[in-house]
Amino acid sequence: MMGGHHAITGAAAWIAVAGSAPYLTTGLDPVGTVGVFTGALVCAGAALLPDVDHHNATIAHSVPIVGSLVAGAAEVASGGHRHFTHGLLAAVVTWFGAQALNLATIQTEQFGQVQLGAGLATAALIAFAVKAMKLVRGSWVLPWLIGFAIAAAVLLWSPQQIVWLPIAITLGYVVHLLGDGLTTAGMPWLWPWHPNPPLWWQGIPILNTIWKPNGYFALPILGNAGSFREWVLCGFISVYILWTLSFEFFWAFGINLTSLFR
Repeated sequence: MMGGHHAITGAAAWIAVAGSAPYLTTGLDPVGTVGVFTGALVCAGAALLPDVDHHNATIAHSVPIVGSLVAGAAEVASGGHRHFTHGLLAAVVTWFGAQALNLATIQTEQFGQVQLGAGLATAALIAFAVKAMKLVRGSWVLPWLIGFAIAAAVLLWSPQQIVWLPIAITLGYVVHLLGDGLTTAGMPWLWPWHPNPPLWWQGIPILNTIWKPNGYFALPILGNAGSFREWVLCGFISVYILWTLSFEFFWAFGINLTSLFR
């Protein structure tokens, strides 16, 4: 999947889990309007993280020089694109890493204990999402300003919202893996183990595209990354996001949009 599409699916996944719009979300863990909007951006940014192993990914272009250096180092360390960062092990590491963010705090006189680690992560992920989804135009500066502004507002005036951060980060990460798993390249789900299919399997059409000779697994219903089918799918997902966020916005003011269509 393309970077912007990963971000879109990450945002949609968070809304589906935490939103309250009837029929279109599960509402498993309602977090309020602030949590839905902020979490959607955080989850969208987290859905870009697995591609940190690619020198041309959104993250690589989010910060001059530093972004390219980090992406390049990650690409070398993980053995190339779609290796370590695209396996289930990386998702587990991400969960524990996200949990550790809440431990990095500082004590202030005016606001008490501030979760610095969670705040910086929130700012960065929002910046990645804003840039990937092209919500603003221009250089990398504006996305970061938006990210820091939202993160600061949440931490200082609604710090209880940040308890969902590990869930949003991990959900976004896993959604990225699932999205790439729907393309022809496949995924190294069991990295560093790449089980090769038996020879008889490799000779059967369709099956050999699901369990590939290199040990990767795919359900390639979207075709190649950036395909027309991928664009169509993300078009529908974008409509879903617009509707649910509109519902959440008006719901905050006591207006139920669904009642207007009855």
